[in-house]
Amino acid sequence: MGTAPPSGRPVTVDRMVSSASPVGILGGSGLYRLLDDAEHVPVHTPFGEPSDPPVVGRLGNRQVVFLPRHGADHRFAPHRVNYRANLWALRSLGVRRVLAPSAVGALRADLPPGTLVVPDQVVDTTWGRASTYYDEVGAVVHVGFADPYCPQGRHVAVSLPHPAMPVVDGGTLVVIQGPRFSTRAESRRNAAAGGTVVGMTGMPEAALARELALCYTSLAVVTDADAGVEASGAVSHQAVLAEFARSVDRLRILLQHLVEALPLEEECICRHALDGLTLPFELP
Repeated sequence: MGTAPPSGRPVTVDRMVSSASPVGILGGSGLYRLLDDAEHVPVHTPFGEPSDPPVVGRLGNRQVVFLPRHGADHRFAPHRVNYRANLWALRSLGVRRVLAPSAVGALRADLPPGTLVVPDQVVDTTWGRASTYYDEVGAVVHVGFADPYCPQGRHVAVSLPHPAMPVVDGGTLVVIQGPRFSTRAESRRNAAAGGTVVGMTGMPEAALARELALCYTSLAVVTDADAGVEASGAVSHQAVLAEFARSVDRLRILLQHLVEALPLEEECICRHALDGLTLPFELP
């Protein structure tokens, strides 16, 4: 079922370039708070309420808008997250670059817990999630998604001179429906198909970011070996959260360095994802 679109006249987007803007961070499992001395800013969107009111503050020398995708109390399972409202809320607060850390399982034995994978591809096996802003009758909008992640954000993430955790450049994130974990057979299938890591929240989040012409960078923190990896045990929610907790301090340090290293200028190929398309409503 569609959601009533925002009011406003149709607009043809030619260029989407703005001055330096705050960096958006979507906190994953175990990362529910990030900023000290920050302000909660309630945002209402045409697509419902975001998981929590965004928090606006500073991380290092940059302004940041932080939003825990599961809610600060982890009340939203992956298939229940309002991805559309979360990204719309970030954009409405001026965000044009989004960093998206998440907990993932490794589909390869050479990726130990605590490794950060910066994927360059994604495979979506989810179903039933609201996956587009343009789902009204007559609102046919096709965006390119061959390369789903921001090249600038990826380059900065894998080029930090002294990363706080081991960083792997590239790989394929397989997004499963959840909330259950994979069977061993499913895990082996995903690995055989070329998957590097597996998670539950990377889609439709990345695609929706592209529909808003946002620069979106996935930061996949390995917490466990997935069920199909040789000699791995069964994956549990408690074990995933415990391992993520062991990595969260290093992730905070990495996020600060990454935020400070992101280019101040806003020009990027992601900003032109909607060039020449006629949208059914104006974006925030």
